[in-house]
Amino acid sequence: MRPLIVLHGSWHQPAHFDDVVERLRRDGAEVTVPDLGARPIAETTRTVQEIVDKAAEPPVVLAHSFGGLTASGLQGTSHLIYLAAIVSEPGETAQYWIERTREETGREPQQLPLIFDDEGWTHLDLAVVREAMYADCTDAVAERATTLLRPEPVTIFDESPEGSAWKDTPTTYVTCTEDRALVPEMVVHFAARCDTTVTWRASHSPYLSRPVELATLVRERL
Repeated sequence: MRPLIVLHGSWHQPAHFDDVVERLRRDGAEVTVPDLGARPIAETTRTVQEIVDKAAEPPVVLAHSFGGLTASGLQGTSHLIYLAAIVSEPGETAQYWIERTREETGREPQQLPLIFDDEGWTHLDLAVVREAMYADCTDAVAERATTLLRPEPVTIFDESPEGSAWKDTPTTYVTCTEDRALVPEMVVHFAARCDTTVTWRASHSPYLSRPVELATLVRERL
């Protein structure tokens, strides 16, 4: 069984993946979940690349949301799983995708429920984040997930990956039909860049709402 590296998305942290990670470790998987919070993509990519380089075998990488920006800059992985994630190449930032969607659809794309403070940080609006991120989670799971959220610098919208690993690495994209964080028009582009697409009726956070299915999917690629 190959090693697994889990990359969480922005505003989140490794603890959000505890359920899935514990299930995989019980099955004997070697799982690493580095903390990518509040750091530039170039820095998180270097951090994760060091883990990849030290692995006994080329690892599988599971990347959620903004974690896809880090995943795409990695070299030497065996499989990339983009879980409701951004699949970009150098120069394609989150802001790029927002503007591209606006141009292609002629309407303003759905935005994350963000609050911008005066010090350059963004915060998910806790009053409405349940609907955007955890709509299909139980109350207890959604409440814990919400308490774990943390701020991110506004600069994350202007960062792009260090490479395009999805061009020469086997890939799986997990599309979540009830996602309220990534608009469907973006997801179509992301999924088209991957070798295989899996579609679930789930919100933006299936690692919380569908941990059994996600663990099974990951296990099949280890």
